Amino acid sequence: MVTIEVITRDGNHTEVEAAADVSVMEAIRDAGVDELLAMCGGCCSCATCHVYVEAGGENLPLPGPDEDDLLDSSDYRTDRSRLACQLAVRNMRTSCQIRIAPED
Repeated sequence: MVTIEVITRDGNHTEVEAAADVSVMEAIRDAGVDELLAMCGGCCSCATCHVYVEAGGENLPLPGPDEDDLLDSSDYRTDRSRLACQLAVRNMRTSCQIRIAPED
C-alpha cells in the first residue's frame, strides 16, 4: 500500500491509502475527494484529473505524448504537472504528496 497525501485546492490535507493495482486518480476518487473530476474515467482524454506531484514521484515514468498534449492545454501546467489517471500507484514510493491543480 502507498499513502497518498492529497492537498485540495483550498489547502486541506487528506491521506489516502492506495493499492498498487490502481491509478492515483482512482485512489483519490474512491476516497471521496470530489475536487478531482476525472470526467473521462481515466482514458487520458480530458485533463480534469490534473495534479501536481509535490513529493514521492521520483520513480514515475515521463508523460506520454497524449498526456503531454493534454497538459499543454492547461493554463496551470508546471514542471510538476501530471494527469492522475496516468500515474500508476505501483510506480510510486511508499508515500507521495499530490496537490490538485486549479480548475481550467
